[in-house]
Amino acid sequence: MGRYALRRLFMAVPVLLGTTFIIYLAVYALPGDPIQALAGPNRVLTPSVEQALREQHNLDEPLLVQYGLYLAGLLTGDMGMSLTGRPVSEVVAAGWPVTFQLGVTAWLFMAAIGVLLGTFAGMRRGKLADAAVLGGTTVIMGVPFFVVAYVAQIVLGVNLGWLPVSGTEAGWPLAYVLPGLVLALYGLPQVARLTRTSVLDNLGADHVGTATAKGLTRRAVMVRHVLRNSLIPVVSLLGVSLGYLLSGTVLIEGIFNLPGLGYQIFTAIPQHDGPVVVGVGTLLVLVFLLVNLMVDLLYGILDPRIRLDLD
Repeated sequence: MGRYALRRLFMAVPVLLGTTFIIYLAVYALPGDPIQALAGPNRVLTPSVEQALREQHNLDEPLLVQYGLYLAGLLTGDMGMSLTGRPVSEVVAAGWPVTFQLGVTAWLFMAAIGVLLGTFAGMRRGKLADAAVLGGTTVIMGVPFFVVAYVAQIVLGVNLGWLPVSGTEAGWPLAYVLPGLVLALYGLPQVARLTRTSVLDNLGADHVGTATAKGLTRRAVMVRHVLRNSLIPVVSLLGVSLGYLLSGTVLIEGIFNLPGLGYQIFTAIPQHDGPVVVGVGTLLVLVFLLVNLMVDLLYGILDPRIRLDLD
């Protein structure tokens, strides 16, 4: 298991390099001049000041040289300097707790509600409850979640006053319930449907019939033999979904005015603040890769029959 983990870590290096370079290239290709955006639309910089700013932020270097300098800084723990003069590491340190709490809250909602709905529908195949879950998840997949966000703010926040509509003043978990629920819709239908399919497959398995014939209660059969085996493919989806949820916080944090990493990207792109966008993107990619590794290792714990091939 340890050798496999090390192998996966080494395999993650080219993925990290490739994705961060794509992010760097996308930021480099943005229209407009970052130095002029820093100065403001109505301010004219003298050539000497403009050149000094470009040299300070390495913007006078070719793209590959800029990227190489960024990677060299990462190896020493230096994520670079924002165009506003603030270290990117400070921006990340300030925004990460908010994004992490939002992502975990959404993930918990998605996992709990999705697994419960999927199990409920799988145990009632062909009945009204099954049709309701399938129909409801279809509707959720068809509605953009930013539309749901605005509706939820108006109904649950403004009209009913049940939950805060923006900011983090209420603290965790209250301030994150509404945005977490909205963000959970990003992957909840897939979790519910996969759980339903997996439960149906396991209900018809031979070992479940054997357990029932031995006189085990329905509860014991469901918990020990159906749900445990059904969760194996679901765990993989949940693990990958955590990475997607963190990357999906950009729009949600902007709508709910949460000062996390997504909000930092949301505000940095119009300002052409490339170091912030690249630094935050690098962190999100790292989290995504580590979560995938943890999911792979968890496979062997959930089902001892699963062996990781090292050859």
